[in-house]
Amino acid sequence: MKMKKLLEHLPFYQVTQPISKLTVQGISMDSRSTGPGDLFVCIRGIKVDGHDFVQDAVNKGAVAVLCEEEVDTDVPVILVNDTIRALAMAASAFYGYPSELLHVIGVTGTNGKTTITYLLDEIFRRHKKSTGLIGTIQICVAGKVFPVKNTTPDALSIQKYLSKMQKSKVDTAIMEVSSHALDQGRVYGCDFDIAIFTNLTRDHLDYHDGFDDYLRAKSLLFAQLGNGYNRGRDKYAVINKDSPVSERFIRSTSQPLLTYGIDQRADVMAKDYQLKETGTSFTLVTPEEEVLINSPLMGLFNIYNMLAAAGAALLSGVPLRTIKESFEHTTGVRGRFEPVREGQEYGVVIDYAHTPDSLENVLKTISGFCKGAIHVVVGCGGDRDRSKRPMMAQAAMKWADHVTFTSDNPRTEDPKQIFKDMTNHLQGTYKLIENRELAIQHALREACKGDVVLIAGKGHETYQEIQGIRHHFDDCEVARKILRRFKESPQ
Repeated sequence: MKMKKLLEHLPFYQVTQPISKLTVQGISMDSRSTGPGDLFVCIRGIKVDGHDFVQDAVNKGAVAVLCEEEVDTDVPVILVNDTIRALAMAASAFYGYPSELLHVIGVTGTNGKTTITYLLDEIFRRHKKSTGLIGTIQICVAGKVFPVKNTTPDALSIQKYLSKMQKSKVDTAIMEVSSHALDQGRVYGCDFDIAIFTNLTRDHLDYHDGFDDYLRAKSLLFAQLGNGYNRGRDKYAVINKDSPVSERFIRSTSQPLLTYGIDQRADVMAKDYQLKETGTSFTLVTPEEEVLINSPLMGLFNIYNMLAAAGAALLSGVPLRTIKESFEHTTGVRGRFEPVREGQEYGVVIDYAHTPDSLENVLKTISGFCKGAIHVVVGCGGDRDRSKRPMMAQAAMKWADHVTFTSDNPRTEDPKQIFKDMTNHLQGTYKLIENRELAIQHALREACKGDVVLIAGKGHETYQEIQGIRHHFDDCEVARKILRRFKESPQ
């Protein structure tokens, strides 16, 4: 691609050498993966600055450098004020503006993003559409799975995967959009057709400058909705009316709205709901008609997730009967209120709940059907927001009968300091077992018939990060192994 074409949506930039005849074979933001003919983009990261690796990239074959400051090199240098924004726009151009050729749905909020994206994926596939998925657990392109490092990848990767989707004849792309991604401009250049807001509670305050800054970052998805270059398609915002901050999100967008909720009057609602050990039932109320839903998904929070997915699907032209069938036959999402059954007389649930609000919601859901005692195994991640640690502990103590605090991903922190932050002002009885496997074993051994054990915090994750090293650890796998051992050698 000609360099001038690549930069056509960057109105202002300076060059050190003529670029009118320059052709680009690819784009790179990592000197280690730069190839001949690439444009190397200098990105300032938290730990590494791409400007320090310009010569490495040129030695690998970069034909030009896009940066924010002057660098000493023989190839043309293109100076811009913001390389993150410039990278997103250039990547979108290089891959042929793929988001404009797809039906793209973005989901943001503290909790529920993954479940909603998977529900939508099931709905659209049942509607005979080919789908692509970008999220916390994995990236899927027409059934082919790719690993993922962040909830929302970098701008270059997003455009690359959207291009793969478009070339694979995908109709609908569904993406989890994190606050980090929005704040860092990773989704610049993405032309979303529908944006969904789930809810907002305390999370990632180690990164954001307080709750208001976290809210601001999330609202960017709605402020940017419809700001692309494709003016030919309708755009919609789908917003949880029951959220205390819903009005802030409603005011963030100029696009048409669809609201959903249970307590507040909304366009899409659930009424007459019942929460059971085997799932949920409710009447789904839409502007067109009402339909009874009997879903294997448990908990009030999953009713909200289904309402959000239903709203986006209806706006996308999916018939209500297809939405009903999807909700009633869904298998759910790995690590999201996932039951573990090995013939034991008590319930075991794995859940990703890692914020005070999500932990409380899951425990409240369990309390709605548990006939015995509630046990919880939970910890807090290291090198993350310390202010939520006592709140996590308090939620566990408030809603569970037996509490075991353990390590989550301590990363580079001392687990004892994390325990201290969690329990300093705590009253009541609890166990501290640093080894996560032993903590799970303790809770499962203590459980009796009719009880429920919640193993919280890691969900789908298959590792535990200790002192910067990732060790294989899967809560579901560990729980099954222990339950099978109990069955073979009952004590």
